[in-house]
Parts: sequence; C-alpha cells; structure tokens
Amino acid sequence: MRAEAPGARPALALLLLLAGARVSAADSPTAPPLFNVSLDAAPELRWLPVLRHFDKDLLRAALAQIVWDNVPEWVLTLIRKAVWELEFFLPQPFIDEIRGMCDALDFSLGDCILLNLAYESTAFCTSIVAQDSRGHIYHGRNLDYAFGRILRNLTVDVQFLKNGKIAYTGTTFVGYVGLWTGQSPHKFTVSGDERDKGWWWENVIAALFQRHSPISWLIRTTLSESESFEAAVYKLAKTPLIADVYYIVGGTTPREGVVITRNRRGPVDIWPLDPLNGAWFRVETNYDHWKPAPKKDDRRFYQCFRFITNDFLMEFLKSCTLKNKVQRLYFRLLPH
Repeated sequence: MRAEAPGARPALALLLLLAGARVSAADSPTAPPLFNVSLDAAPELRWLPVLRHFDKDLLRAALAQIVWDNVPEWVLTLIRKAVWELEFFLPQPFIDEIRGMCDALDFSLGDCILLNLAYESTAFCTSIVAQDSRGHIYHGRNLDYAFGRILRNLTVDVQFLKNGKIAYTGTTFVGYVGLWTGQSPHKFTVSGDERDKGWWWENVIAALFQRHSPISWLIRTTLSESESFEAAVYKLAKTPLIADVYYIVGGTTPREGVVITRNRRGPVDIWPLDPLNGAWFRVETNYDHWKPAPKKDDRRFYQCFRFITNDFLMEFLKSCTLKNKVQRLYFRLLPH
C-alpha cells in the first residue's frame, strides 16, 4: 500500500512504527477499530463515543475476568475499601476518564482503577529502534499476553484530538486509559516494555503515598506535552513511576533512538543508538541489556541484524513471539 494522506490511520501500539508522518502498510486482518478521542471534551465524557461501539455486558464480563485473573484477592479487598481515598492521589485527567467509563459501564470504580494501575506482569514484549544506512529511524514492537484472546477483542486504535487536530496517537484496550505505544506526529515515538521488578503491594503504595505516575500514563503525558525527542527522553527518564519499565524512544533524525532502563525513582541506564561506532540498532525485550538473557527466552538475536528492511523487521518480530505461554495479540508493519 502506498503512503496515506495526513490524518490516515497512525502508527500505533502492538505494531511496527516509524517516527515520521506517513503510514504505508497492508492492513492486518485483525487490525483494531480506529476511534477519535477529543481532549477538548470533559475527561468523564472522552471515552463514551468509543464505549458505544461495544456490548456493555460483554465488556463488563471481559474486564472483570482480567481483574480477577491478574489481581490478588487481598489487593482487590484493599483497593475496594480505599477507593475513595485512592482517587485523590491519582493524577488528572486520568482518574476522571476512568470514572466516566466506569459510570457508563456500571463497573466498580475500584476494579476499574485496579485495571488501570496493574502493571501487566504477564506481558512479554520486544521493542526495536534502529537506523538504516540513509539515516532513517525505525521503531518497532510486539506485545504478547497470556490473556491475549480477551484483549484482542478490546484493542482499539486511538487518535487523540486537540482543537480538531491530531495531537498524538496510540493503541490501547477499552477501559484502559494508558498507552504502551504511541506517536507524536513529526516528533517521536514511544513504546514501553515490562521490567519485572517489584511486587504488587509496592506499586500500590507508590501510587497511594508517593503520587508516582503509572507507566502507561506517563507515555500519554509525554506524548501530550513533549515537543521534541530530547524533551520526551528527559521526561520518560526522570519522572517517578509506580513500577520499573523499559522505555524505547525513536525520533525523526539520525541517531535519535534510545532505550531507557527505569526503576521507580529514575534511570538505571541510558542506551542510545551509536551508528558511527556500529551500534545502529537496539533491541529490548524484558531483561536488562547488559545481563545475559535467560536461556529459555532469548529474543534478542543480535546476530540477525545484518539488514534493515521492512519485511525483515516483520519476520523478526514474528519469530520473537513466545509460543508456549503467550499469544501474539496484534502485529502490523507501519513504515513512514
């Protein structure tokens, strides 16, 4: 497919994307629906046009299953008792967006907050940022879930509009206000990969008492506020978080690519592209890049990167999907 005009379907999460403005790809048969979310609307109302396209009973059942399958019972009990206090500690506009969806779905606010606070401990990710011989930046990722069959039916592509224009884009799940991959047109792209550190109770305490940002909410804030690749990297590296994560950022000019290894307080490691010294790509899975990958899960395959073509990147990420415990939820190639 040839490059589409401005305003066409953007580069989104769970896919391959690049940091430019044009999109060109064959649509996946499982491509999620595309919706507009107006940032000019009141936060409580922003997601209602999206919810109208889904069966509310099925949606409530799916969200409840995800919560019950992935949240310990003691955490459920704690959050349900403390929900009215918890919402005062969580940043706006996200908590009002969550409340608006919960009211529309007649879904427990405590469970909906948990759905949005839970750091996806069952997610397996691979992100790539690379520079080709012409200086073009490529940013790709896939995302796998043990409960991918449910999320496949809840996945939506979103164009966030401000004053009638696209401010940024991303892919998310209905009921979930954060983004794990997004694009600020003509500026930068971001993806997040799980870093398996800490426990549930630590994340909850960080959210309650320290007012730290959830992982995916910071991606949205960065896409909304940062005006450049450098500003995005700084915000993603320095903002306190409720859990550890790897942020992968791609820009629009040569050498604008980096993997940020984060703990809750700040950066553990900054791993930029260095093409002049042969480091023209970086691959991040769910392990610190300076440590050996587990033998049972080595998705890095550095020796494979002799070519940087769209077809190769697609096949590479397909080959990285773990077959034993996870399903590949959604995968697209979107070169600019």
